[in-house]
Amino acid sequence: MELMYKWMIAFGVAVMATTIILVVSIQKKKKTDFESGIRVANTSKIRSTKLYKSLSMQYKVFRIVLAAGLIGSMLSALVLAARPYRNDDIMSGVKKRDIILCLDVSYSLYDLNSEFTDYLKGVVQGLEGDRIGISIFNTSTVTYVPLTDDYDYVLQKLDELGEYFALQKEYCVDFEEKYGYYGQIPESEQKRFDELVEKLTYFDAGTTYNSYLKGSSLIGEGLGSALFSFPYIDEPDRTRVIIMCTDNELNDYMPQIMDLDEAAKACKSHKVTIFGIYPSEDKFYLPDEYDYEECSTEFRRAVEMTGGKFYIRTPEQPVSEIVKDIQKQEAMVVKLVMARQPVDMPYVPFIICLISLAFFSLAGLVLQK
Repeated sequence: MELMYKWMIAFGVAVMATTIILVVSIQKKKKTDFESGIRVANTSKIRSTKLYKSLSMQYKVFRIVLAAGLIGSMLSALVLAARPYRNDDIMSGVKKRDIILCLDVSYSLYDLNSEFTDYLKGVVQGLEGDRIGISIFNTSTVTYVPLTDDYDYVLQKLDELGEYFALQKEYCVDFEEKYGYYGQIPESEQKRFDELVEKLTYFDAGTTYNSYLKGSSLIGEGLGSALFSFPYIDEPDRTRVIIMCTDNELNDYMPQIMDLDEAAKACKSHKVTIFGIYPSEDKFYLPDEYDYEECSTEFRRAVEMTGGKFYIRTPEQPVSEIVKDIQKQEAMVVKLVMARQPVDMPYVPFIICLISLAFFSLAGLVLQK
């Protein structure tokens, strides 16, 4: 234990000593005032009685207790004023990760995206220090959540995305897979269909801009946009990670600004690691038009080029296990910082002060009687 303000002890003891000297000198002066007075005769008989001796002993004991309580309370109060403390060396992990969730929001991925965003709500609630951003893309990219450590805001936006993917599922399962065109939809269901389209258009407006000219699922542009949404991208003070969900089913009508291979090379050069999440074969959209192995191999190669890891979402490896593994992979980049923190230790002198005051008060009450 150390004292933060040691000078308080020296100052307090000096004041106490001065006060005691003054009190003793005053008491001596009062005592000499009565020495020349008339003395009472035969007091020795009273002093020799058992009662007198008992009362005299009690008086002396309580005076000692009174003095001890006063001195103890004053000394402990001085120690409290001097602020006793200890220094604790705290090893704190400072997480300096920037994580961007890069989601291909094509309707073919509503199932994977829905599971991913739903699980991430629990992950985000347990984060400390990491910054999270969300980038969604199809034809074009929307920075849905800029990098932030406002986790309440991130949770709110994840809820909105969950609602979006639920609407996609309803649209695909209840209408697109059942009916070939609008006229086939029963009148009883047309109102709901129109509501769905209106709500989906709100989300789709940003991610399908110029889709009739450029196409859809522009994977390279989506990844490149996520990459360059990192602020101060070349500063080495943070670890930067992109977690990307896509089926890599490119449907471009004209050359992309940046294809998947070029975007992955750019991530590597800027030291950004990609972790890829890919759907299982039974959830793969349009297997007659796209080759599952070819699409997955290309995406895997891009991910592993950056030092990241490629995952296929299967019943044996659900999104929860994938995200846990990603978190485990990134745990090594957390920097440890040692900070020396003073911790106050007032408990012992405070208890001594209370006990001393209690004894002082008790002795004072007894002597007063």
